[in-house]
Amino acid sequence: MARRRPFLSELTNLPNLITLGRVAVIPFFLWLLARGDPRSSYWAAVVFALAAISDVVDGWLARRMNLITVFGKLMDPLADKLIVTSGLVMLAQMGRVEAWLVIVLLSRELIISGLRQIASSEGLVISASQGGKWKTALQLTGLVAVIVHFRQTLTYPIVGDVLMDWQVVGEWLLVLSLAPSVISAFQYFQGFWAAVGHRDAGDPPAAPGGSDVSG
Repeated sequence: MARRRPFLSELTNLPNLITLGRVAVIPFFLWLLARGDPRSSYWAAVVFALAAISDVVDGWLARRMNLITVFGKLMDPLADKLIVTSGLVMLAQMGRVEAWLVIVLLSRELIISGLRQIASSEGLVISASQGGKWKTALQLTGLVAVIVHFRQTLTYPIVGDVLMDWQVVGEWLLVLSLAPSVISAFQYFQGFWAAVGHRDAGDPPAAPGGSDVSG
């Protein structure tokens, strides 16, 4: 039986430090976002985008360095939910995102998080859904665009100058994310009941299909 690493060593390994850094920047991110001017909005978007990228980096490092820990399993998805939730709530308060959209997106996350917890406590393995990955990509990209918010003139080769309305682009991406969000939720429920059926029938558990942490 493998010995558990001391908690301090779990807390201070590189992947978990990156995860904690993602939590630590939330107040700074919200401060920039709340200022509301074009420059602050741009830097808030940069901070949010780096936080999203760090989620991929810390997971890759944890697997590469064999540093998957109990603390990391708890904090990694929690850090993601905290920064996305705080961003959505602040954007709704600022009038950049419709309240109903925030309610739908956050309700889905709460339901799936609860189902994941039940599945984990029952020792059930549910494969990751492709829809969840599409949802995450559309949602995060849409949030970055809405955080930037202001119109900018961008210059492209051949095309020339193009006026980019980041708010409109972000809103459409968030609305588009609803489809894979709802579909992946149904897929997750189907996977859960299928896993329950296999367990009750005495079948061996399916091989893990990956973690759907962000899905």
